[in-house]
Amino acid sequence: MINKTKLALGIATATLTMAGALVSPQAVAGSKVQHHADVSGVSSKVDALEAQLQAMQAEISRLRAEANRPRSSAEASKVQELDQWMNSVKSEPKESKKSKDNMVFFRGGYGHANSQRGGTLDPTRVSALGLANDNGTLVGPINDKDSWYFGAGFDFSVNDNLFGLMDKTEVLAELMFDYKQLGERKNNGLSPAETATIAAATGIALPAANTQRATVNQLTLAASPKVKFLKGSAFRPWLIPVGFELNVVSPPSDAITVLNPGMQFGIGADYKIWNNIYVGADARYHLTTQNLDGVNTDGVTAGGYLGLGF
Repeated sequence: MINKTKLALGIATATLTMAGALVSPQAVAGSKVQHHADVSGVSSKVDALEAQLQAMQAEISRLRAEANRPRSSAEASKVQELDQWMNSVKSEPKESKKSKDNMVFFRGGYGHANSQRGGTLDPTRVSALGLANDNGTLVGPINDKDSWYFGAGFDFSVNDNLFGLMDKTEVLAELMFDYKQLGERKNNGLSPAETATIAAATGIALPAANTQRATVNQLTLAASPKVKFLKGSAFRPWLIPVGFELNVVSPPSDAITVLNPGMQFGIGADYKIWNNIYVGADARYHLTTQNLDGVNTDGVTAGGYLGLGF
């Protein structure tokens, strides 16, 4: 648009120059010498040229004012929008400085069952032989309640605002596993002294005794939704409304069953200590609808964890 204006100014200036030459005194004098008889006609033409010159001067002034006036065209508006966008991008913090939404964590702590673990390593009752313990069995049931555990898991960010219901409230999917070991070990099978006593009393020679000891333990695999509050801050509490877990028990139940599905509920919080490294604590309650062929796994776990954002 500005180039067209300059071109129009150039043409107008050249035209004014030519017109000025035509109406100069020499041109008027020459015309008077050549056309003495038509002086009045020449005068009228001069007046007409002067009027045209004035009109062209006014047009030139308008064009100059138009050229000097700030433009507000669509192109200028787009350039301005682009500049604003670039400035906003430059002002945003770098990606490396943002808190990471996903996390891998390593956890450990203490567990306590609601009731005895249940199940027996050797349910044989030989009270008549005087070999039974207090509850009438050679080895006895698994009566442990207290345990320790360790494990690990992942948090995967799904949504930043509780699906539009609450700002700065993040929804994550947690995948976790832990190993839980009860505090006691039990004999797995009859001891040599017990087999010898039975053989002497009954005359029955039992097979070679198994003197190994079984570790009473449990493996838990869990998948849960996690709601985490105060997104963007260093301290972030969270809760698990309900999650699914699958417990693998060892030794198996008397019915040789090893899998026990259930649910878990949890609360906790973590704190960012430095450069996407977190420390936290949690407590979880584990619930099954019924015992697993005499094995009970309901109870609570509580402990701490170390998390790494990624």
